[in-house]
Amino acid sequence: MPLSASVLARLQYQHQTIDELITGLSEEELRRRIYPDKWSAFENIAHLAAYQPVFFERLVRMQQDTAPAFERYVAENDPLFPGYVDRTLEQLLRDIRKERSRILSELEGMSEATLQRTGRHPKFGLFPLATWTEFFLLHEAHHLFTIFPLVQELRKGQG
Repeated sequence: MPLSASVLARLQYQHQTIDELITGLSEEELRRRIYPDKWSAFENIAHLAAYQPVFFERLVRMQQDTAPAFERYVAENDPLFPGYVDRTLEQLLRDIRKERSRILSELEGMSEATLQRTGRHPKFGLFPLATWTEFFLLHEAHHLFTIFPLVQELRKGQG
């Protein structure tokens, strides 16, 4: 079964929601933590940028290996994550666009048989590459939803 039109559309456009959510806010504002123990909007964006190459590598491994097992991705355990937080907003948005293009190209070129290759998630178990793609998009959507109230709080401070 090929990727659905919904999945392909979200892969192509969902990440653009970031730009729409943060319009009119400075990088300095986005870096401000509204809740001291929770990520800022900027840190959520950095997380999305950091996770895309991880997801791409998982796509590659599922194509090469039989049912590889993956650890849960935890940004705080990723030695590369602090480097993403240190990037500028412009760099993060550029990285997200570039990596998304690479992910989309990889997935669009896959056969139905390849989309059925599997990988094991430690909590959710074994599922096919097509389902991993849905999981990736839902994870991203969760962070977009997390960014939404954060930027609304920041906008209150502007007015």
